[in-house]
Amino acid sequence: SIQSLEDQPVIDLTIDGADEVDPQLDLVKGLGGALLREKIVAAASTREVIIVDPTKIVQQLGTRSPLPVEVLPFAWSLAQLRLMDLSRRAELRRNTEGETYMTDNGNFIIDCHFDEAGIADAGQLETAVNIIPGVVENGLFVGLADIVIVGQDDGQCRVMERR
Repeated sequence: SIQSLEDQPVIDLTIDGADEVDPQLDLVKGLGGALLREKIVAAASTREVIIVDPTKIVQQLGTRSPLPVEVLPFAWSLAQLRLMDLSRRAELRRNTEGETYMTDNGNFIIDCHFDEAGIADAGQLETAVNIIPGVVENGLFVGLADIVIVGQDDGQCRVMERR
């Protein structure tokens, strides 16, 4: 039977994808827009397994994809201003029709772009982003993945485990 997170607040195993994975198995997630719900599920999980293709593996987070930050609509402009202090560029996400993108939770997403060096300290940035008034959550998943499985072009898999 299917149960809600309210009924079952501890999940044995979650299998998910990621937009970027670094050598420490820290992640950037949320380009699909569900970062808040994905982080809640990851935090409730005893084991988090991530499956990606080789293009998602990076030496430094923030070098290939932007960092999504979910913000309250009322506070998006303040959050954007503060996020510009932490990144090279912070843009309100728009849908294909040019309208402001809205998450399943009714919030906006600001995509933060970094220079070629990427994010120097993911844990520190996660904290700095989350203390901005109006920020609901961000797409940095630090210390949440236990195993990353990388599907190779030849059909083989490489398994990376958190030490």
